[in-house]
Amino acid sequence: MPKTKKVGPTRGLGPRYGATVRKRYVKVITELKKPHRCPQCGFVRVKRVSVGVWSCKKCGFTFAGGAYTPSTKLGAVAKRAAKGSLAAAQASAPATEAEVEVTEETSEESE
Repeated sequence: MPKTKKVGPTRGLGPRYGATVRKRYVKVITELKKPHRCPQCGFVRVKRVSVGVWSCKKCGFTFAGGAYTPSTKLGAVAKRAAKGSLAAAQASAPATEAEVEVTEETSEESE
């Protein structure tokens, strides 16, 4: 008997839905099922709990991510934008009283 073709995650679909849709399905499901690295502890133990919710089996860290991957391209862009706006907010924040006193003392010493 000849060896049958390996179909992977699409084994339950049979010949239905077309080759392109099945290939797309294989790509998404294999990405979902593979082990992912935890952003907290760094171990490869992250699994999907539900749609968009990911949890590390080692440290118990639960976080939001994409539906099929723990991190998305859009999420990375948003994180960079948030980090940039946080730095800008700190730079434009008014000086604290301690910083004002230090600057006044240094200006008096220079006179």
